[in-house]
Amino acid sequence: MRAFELPSRRRVLRTLSLAGAGAALSGCGVEPVTVRSGPSALDDLASSSATSLAAGIARKDFSSVELVEAHLRRIEEVNPILNAVVQTTARDALEHARRADAAVASGEALGPLHGVPMTIKDSFDTKGVLSTAGTKGRQGFVPEADATVVSRLKSAGAILLGKTNTPELTFAGQTDNLVYGRTNNPYDPRRSPGGSSGGAAAIVAAFGSPFDIGSDTGGSIRAPAHFAGVTGLKPTSGRVPRTGHIVGFDDVLESLTTVGPIARTVEDLELLLNIISGVDGKDPAIAPVGPVNSAAVDVEGLRVAYYTDNTHVPADADTQASVYAAAKALGDRGCLVREDRPAPIPRTDAVMFSLFADGGAGIERRLARAGTDEPHPWLAPFLDPTAAVSAAEAYERIEAWASYRREMLAFMGGYDAIVCPVTAHPAPQHLAPSESIDYASWYTEAFNLTGWPATVVRCGTSVDGLPIGIQIAAAPWREDVSLALARTLEEDLGGYQPPFALIRRERTTLE
Repeated sequence: MRAFELPSRRRVLRTLSLAGAGAALSGCGVEPVTVRSGPSALDDLASSSATSLAAGIARKDFSSVELVEAHLRRIEEVNPILNAVVQTTARDALEHARRADAAVASGEALGPLHGVPMTIKDSFDTKGVLSTAGTKGRQGFVPEADATVVSRLKSAGAILLGKTNTPELTFAGQTDNLVYGRTNNPYDPRRSPGGSSGGAAAIVAAFGSPFDIGSDTGGSIRAPAHFAGVTGLKPTSGRVPRTGHIVGFDDVLESLTTVGPIARTVEDLELLLNIISGVDGKDPAIAPVGPVNSAAVDVEGLRVAYYTDNTHVPADADTQASVYAAAKALGDRGCLVREDRPAPIPRTDAVMFSLFADGGAGIERRLARAGTDEPHPWLAPFLDPTAAVSAAEAYERIEAWASYRREMLAFMGGYDAIVCPVTAHPAPQHLAPSESIDYASWYTEAFNLTGWPATVVRCGTSVDGLPIGIQIAAAPWREDVSLALARTLEEDLGGYQPPFALIRRERTTLE
């Protein structure tokens, strides 16, 4: 197993002193539980990949109970700082772990995630567990069924530890809501882990969970993965069902939203993708495609384009350096690398936001269904009735979207992958609810508009010690290419690095 040298718990909590930290656990619905004394939660059990943990349980190197306990301890340690986990299911998790250990002892067939804990973004329904999607109207909503992806992970043997924070209805690039409040970045709590999968990325980065499942409409898996230094995958639109997610398939813009994994290794992304993919008989847009096998991809000879400027907000110096390092690493592996940018990229922001042409009527319906009458201020830009356009103009905008997709596909005809920034800069400072999020600095939306897969892996570090991920996009259904290149960069440029060793040593006070 892969272990990391991290500061002791005492040193972490001394360095990152947070007033009222203990109250944060109960206030966020984190269920107190007594676990057996044992090794620090910073040991191998909390720092290893989901793939290696599943193998270790199967070999009887350790028990599922030990594994669940280690992660619960870790959540207890870091959550007062991060506010990433908003509900825990500690007692149920330990009971499921005991059953998992009994199955191993009796020689039963084991699933690919047997006994491995997980957290799940709060925008997904979890049977019997509060699922708010960050909106006040759902503060008491307990689903009667799991979202499809949650059900599939449980069937594979995974054990739910709890739910992770998200902005209201997932519609913001930073993670804050009126139910649970703000989530902080584990590399620097004064900064955001992004959104909307900010809680997921933060707790995975801090060893509180081996993996989580996020959703991505404009970059909501990839930006948090980049800001929190972990790996994330936005699959091809139509690969993973959205059944049981707060933003589902009942919208003319449904193809923008995809569901995918967040983890610390590329290997885990592939494992998880193959578990959650495939038709479920409910989401009508899902195609019956086969499993992904990146090991069958020979990266030598792959044609790779890269760019560092979307013409709106050029990448900063550290981010540019990380993209150049990735391009060089791929070139050294035999890829045919060329600096080139698709012609439609400068139109990305305009095309993306032109599609929200109903003046917020769709979001209003979601709020009404939830029973929410007080939305977060960050929803305000999407709730402007004066921005509604006629059906004829909406049709023109959809035509412009189709033209954008055609041009992007033509560009990809000359390449196998595109490497570019995730955003123009590392993790930003927290914004006040009255401030606007600068989506023009995000390089992610292009691949929501096209529906292509894109993987994020850490390839650099800023002068401030913040992680810098880059995204590798590939043609539709070619997650194997994206993952193979991401794995190559992970091997050559280091990939995930633990956060707390990088946080400034001076006392940090969060307000």
